[in-house]
Amino acid sequence: MKLIIINGPNLNLLGKREPEVYGNKTFEDYFAELQIKFKNVQLEYFQSNIEGELISRIQEVGFSYAGIVLNAASYTHTSVGIGDAVKAVETPVVEVHISNTHKREEFRHVSYISSGAKGVILGFGLQSYDLAIQAFIDSK
Repeated sequence: MKLIIINGPNLNLLGKREPEVYGNKTFEDYFAELQIKFKNVQLEYFQSNIEGELISRIQEVGFSYAGIVLNAASYTHTSVGIGDAVKAVETPVVEVHISNTHKREEFRHVSYISSGAKGVILGFGLQSYDLAIQAFIDSK
């Protein structure tokens, strides 16, 4: 099973950015743990702060991978383009968020991705990614 985690803007700053919201662990360290935990899954990781690069990556993998775990970060609430890319591809997408976006600013309550996603997981910290990967494994 081949899955990719695609992270959007500012998630490259995990471990430094707002540790009270996002924790103290870098995503690279966490990704290494995921690779050990899910050793029977071929996991890839892509991060960009640029909307078009995220759209391009979704399109590149969206017809050949078993699943996409997508944390579009702030683009979740602003990018019709990323939402359209999710709807345009055949690969199922699970939208994830580290924080519970519904407990945050009101603009974060709207997602342009959810309507095209297989499911949405939010508010479980980095464990949101574990849950998304497990959902793909369980639906196999």
